[in-house]
Amino acid sequence: MTELVHVAVADGVATITLDSPHNKNALSQQLTGELLAHLETAGTDDATRVIVIRSAGDVFCSGADLSEATTVGMGVGAQRMVDVQRAIVANPKPVVARVTGPVRAGGIGIVAAADISIAGTGASFALTEVRLGLAAATISLTVLPRLTDRAAALTFLTGDTFDGAKAAELGLVTQAVPDEEVDTAVAAVLKSLLKGAPQGLHETKKLLTRELLADIDARGKDLAELSAALFGSPAAQEAMLAFLSRKRG
Repeated sequence: MTELVHVAVADGVATITLDSPHNKNALSQQLTGELLAHLETAGTDDATRVIVIRSAGDVFCSGADLSEATTVGMGVGAQRMVDVQRAIVANPKPVVARVTGPVRAGGIGIVAAADISIAGTGASFALTEVRLGLAAATISLTVLPRLTDRAAALTFLTGDTFDGAKAAELGLVTQAVPDEEVDTAVAAVLKSLLKGAPQGLHETKKLLTRELLADIDARGKDLAELSAALFGSPAAQEAMLAFLSRKRG
């Protein structure tokens, strides 16, 4: 089986790369399983002080793997999305998301869960769930705390696409820079983070994420059940099958 998520550790940084080109880094069971494993390993590795999540290719993440959603159901998949966000938030190491290209639906949960997210202005974001008869239930855990109520209503209810600059304006990402400057901006953040003592970084992150982590633990299971129920509904199944048919056509 081809690995869909790679990890490389150098100079105190564990770089986790999503590399599933056949489905545009969709959040399949295999991809999320490998991502969780790499996050756990990096979190306990003394050689790792900071974690970067990035993508290979032109797409950061296309969201849920709808082919799995229409064949094997989403009960496990919905809970897995809660688990991925929790693994990022609860990780003892700072997590930086390097974001270029399209980011859709569940992928936005990864961006929001990261402690710091640097996006290219050419990146594009959309919470498309509403257009498929779904709701951005599980990722609301991390996305809503980043947005104002007005910004949340606009992005969650319309499903419209917005760019990296708008994502920074809304608070979804930390900073947006021209696409060609993303690596430079990420390197600058990493340089600053690596100046922090491991204990200082760990304890400070715990302070910053305490309330969010408590909310994930309190509501994650219920939101996963809601998400699974919506994915299994006739309206959503019909919409997803139509979407997949258009893609294949």
